[in-house]
Amino acid sequence: MLAYLIRRIVNAVITLLVVTLVTFGIFFMVPKITGSDPALLYIGKTADAVSLEGIRTKLGLDDPILVQYGKFLKGLAVGRDYSNGTDVTHCDAPCLGYSFKTEQEVTPLLLSDIPVTLSLAIGAAVLWVLMGVGTGVLSALRRGSFLDRAAMTGALAGVSLPIYFTGQLALLIFVYWLGWLPDAAYTPFTEDPAAWFGGLILPWVTLAFLFAATYARLTRANMLETLGEDYIRTARSKGLPERTVIGKHALRSGLTPLITIFGLDFGALLAGAILTEQVFNLRGLGYQALQGIRQSDLPVILGVTLLAAIFIVVINLIVDLLYSVIDPRVRLG
Repeated sequence: MLAYLIRRIVNAVITLLVVTLVTFGIFFMVPKITGSDPALLYIGKTADAVSLEGIRTKLGLDDPILVQYGKFLKGLAVGRDYSNGTDVTHCDAPCLGYSFKTEQEVTPLLLSDIPVTLSLAIGAAVLWVLMGVGTGVLSALRRGSFLDRAAMTGALAGVSLPIYFTGQLALLIFVYWLGWLPDAAYTPFTEDPAAWFGGLILPWVTLAFLFAATYARLTRANMLETLGEDYIRTARSKGLPERTVIGKHALRSGLTPLITIFGLDFGALLAGAILTEQVFNLRGLGYQALQGIRQSDLPVILGVTLLAAIFIVVINLIVDLLYSVIDPRVRLG
């Protein structure tokens, strides 16, 4: 188990280093190849040559790409000083640079938005796992029944309808017409747990509906396949209670493939649910990514991209470890 854990951690670190190198190269080398100047994005197109040269020197844009990358890694580890000879600006670790548009440090800017995205992702994930897995198991056990057909029809609708449609429809019905729910908003949990829950319940349900549909279909298919296995028939022939057969044997094997999919979905959602945050006007990482793209703010886009990579790699590392607990055979891989 220890060797398996070490291998997975080493692979995760290597993956993150490759991702940082490729991402940094794309954002700071490609503009030079295409004839663009990142300094113009920082200071504006009306800047004079002296100001542009000062910005290039301060940000190190004239250095070779590997030198820039080395300084970037150093900034992440111990912080970084930006200097043009007379003006020195210190950026504390982990330093992701400064926004080209607001001149704010990118790291505190993104860290302030993580609680919004984290709250949205965790709440939606809990709901979609409960809804999707529960619906899929019931459909598999009642195959061909009205419940099965109704559940799969709803799952098909959930998969087909985009979040910007279901989100606006949910707002229209439950907030503006019926008035059952407050308008979506984020309140820190430490300030008011009730307001935190009330402001996020509609985004949770809407986002969970989209993911739960996929999980219901996959759970149903996996359960139907598992229930036809020989060891399930053997367990039943031994007189084990149906609850034990389903819960301990069939469900455990049927859900194993879903763990990998959950890791990918949850990691990607932590990176920023752009459409969901836009529909419900939540200022999370997805909002910052969209603003950075609109304004060509390279450090902000780079920061969000790296955070996304970190979330996905870490979540998948956890998934690998859970997989080894559920199915010990994977430790040999």
